Amino acid sequence: MASKADGAPWSLRRRLLVAIVAASSVLWLASLGIVTVIAWQETNEVFDDALEESGYMLMAATGNRDGREVSAMPAGGRERKVDMQYQIVADGRVIQRTGGAPVHPFVAAFGDHDGFADIETGGRRWRVFVVRDDARDFEVQVGQEQRKRFDILEELADSLWLPVLAFLALLALVCWLLIGRVLKPLRRTASSIAGKTPDDLAQVATGGQPRELLPIVQALNGVLGRLDAALQAERRFTADAAHELRTPLAGLHMHVQLLQRQHPDLAAPFQKLRQDIARMTALVDSLLTLARLDPLAREQLLRQPVALAPLLEQVRAAHAQEAARRAVELTVRCELGAVQADPRMLDIVLRNLVENALRYCPEGSRVEIAAQQHTGRARIAVRDDGPGVDEASRQRLTERFFRVLGQGQHGSGLGLSIVKRIADLHGIELAFGEGLDGRGLGVTLDWPGAP
Repeated sequence: MASKADGAPWSLRRRLLVAIVAASSVLWLASLGIVTVIAWQETNEVFDDALEESGYMLMAATGNRDGREVSAMPAGGRERKVDMQYQIVADGRVIQRTGGAPVHPFVAAFGDHDGFADIETGGRRWRVFVVRDDARDFEVQVGQEQRKRFDILEELADSLWLPVLAFLALLALVCWLLIGRVLKPLRRTASSIAGKTPDDLAQVATGGQPRELLPIVQALNGVLGRLDAALQAERRFTADAAHELRTPLAGLHMHVQLLQRQHPDLAAPFQKLRQDIARMTALVDSLLTLARLDPLAREQLLRQPVALAPLLEQVRAAHAQEAARRAVELTVRCELGAVQADPRMLDIVLRNLVENALRYCPEGSRVEIAAQQHTGRARIAVRDDGPGVDEASRQRLTERFFRVLGQGQHGSGLGLSIVKRIADLHGIELAFGEGLDGRGLGVTLDWPGAP
């Protein structure tokens, strides 16, 4: 079983950003190390050239010394970045030096040629260049502390770390924006897929898709094609089966009526059979209605202004006999002139809502059909003061074949599914709430836009 972390969503954009910035940082550090090594080598070469040039200049300016004069030149009041110290050495002793140079020669017994030496004296490491005159009666030794060279690199690093961090932050921002732009086709495709409904299973456009995303889109199009074919086959089967069942059910109903007349002693069983046939006929009619509604699109609706007062009165009159039989008070309250809708479908919606209310309300209840303005929109509501429906069941009322248990009434469980489908086609907001006087069930239909 996969762990919870395995199923948690993660951000491709964030992972790409982390991968790019991490790889850039590693490569930057590697390149910085290479640049540092090269800079150190080049710096050493420059300083070595300076030591060598200084040594030859001092040799040319010094001339012969008799070895008797010993002096030390002051080191100066401030520390210099490129700090070179020199000594003039004769007979193995220092006869003249700068203030920062040691009192003993940098290099003793160097050899018979000019050159460089790395030495340590007084706890400090020095890079020294030694120059001898032709007569070899004295030599010039020019030295520089290795620490001075490291200090220059440290100052360079201190000056660069803040711009480098700013550059990395800028790199992360640029990468974030660029990755967002690169992933834009992915979001566009996701939006196109999210808009798919059972009414719209058209293929996702493959034009303009990135090459990496194209196999996914093509695979999805294959799934959508198979799903569309399956739904079409299911709808055709439902419509064909419902249509074919209507004729034999009507014939069966007539035969039962005939048998009931021929055998009056069996009137009760035949009456029960007729009721069952009537429920089956109603179920077939509902299935046929759904099969016709499912493939419809909003553009195919016949929208026109529907006068509400005569329509609501017509619906009340059609159910007046049933309401009287059950001693239910059925009233109409119309405060709106008209709404935009398909007249035939709006009639189906109202009839289904009133039939549901009459079926589940006990005797002596009230059912009201109201049309009025609500928050600037047209609203038609069918409310009753019956037993009502609990909140959990309200969420499932529009599911096909769902029926609230314990009501003691027969039904197909398709009436509110038909209402929901017609409401969706019209863009009408369907909601369930409390009925009359805070009791029962209230079904509201809110039209989009102003009435």
